[in-house]
Amino acid sequence: MSSTTSVARLTPAARIARGLKYTTVGPVDVTRGALGVGFNSTRSSVGWVANRYRSGRLRAQLRKDLATAQEAIAHELAAAQEVVTNIPQALQDARKGRRRPKALLVVGVGVAVLAVGAVSFSIIRRSTQPDPSPLPPSVDVNPQP
Repeated sequence: MSSTTSVARLTPAARIARGLKYTTVGPVDVTRGALGVGFNSTRSSVGWVANRYRSGRLRAQLRKDLATAQEAIAHELAAAQEVVTNIPQALQDARKGRRRPKALLVVGVGVAVLAVGAVSFSIIRRSTQPDPSPLPPSVDVNPQP
């Protein structure tokens, strides 16, 4: 039977701490820990430099994209300014082409509005009046002397 033991991998900082704790394996662990910390530091620095390089290239691309967008916006603004200057002429042309509504149409709409108003007034008036009771009155209608 073979027994397998799982070996926990130590971080460089943990390795230094363990090296300082144990005197037998101390010098080896301290050396490995110091090398590991140095390697991690170097790797981090290289990553930082690579990110700065990439962001520099990214900034150059962003500058190009921004210049292109500014040119497109300038063209759009010029086109919009041309449209705005032509609005008064377009409105004048539209007014010339439009015909006035006929008097009969205006009268017809007025009569329809009055009819709807009269019907709604009668409906509202009926709904506010109480319904007559189906029961006979509880008080004598003709008072006796």
